[in-house]
Amino acid sequence: MRALTAEQIKERLIPHPSWRLEDVWLARDLQFADFEAAWQFMSHVTDCAKQQDHHPNWYNVYNTVQIRLSSHDANGITERDFALVESIDQYLTNAHHIDLPATPIFST
Repeated sequence: MRALTAEQIKERLIPHPSWRLEDVWLARDLQFADFEAAWQFMSHVTDCAKQQDHHPNWYNVYNTVQIRLSSHDANGITERDFALVESIDQYLTNAHHIDLPATPIFST
């Protein structure tokens, strides 16, 4: 799978306004009601990632989850990343959460 161009990424982000491009990552930072809700979200993403054979970089502390998606084998963002974005967004439509301001956690 090939990395998308900057223009392609910008276009693909339009239906996903809560996601942002952060260096080489699609990024989103979330806050849930408590640790259990954050863990349930992460468990769901784990199942999706396993099915899609694509795994996020993420960081969790109590009720916050910071997600960074990139396709390491393509050295950039691919359609595989956007497939996982779709799965995550679908879950979040019914999950109580707050989108947090950008908080960089990974460096390239």
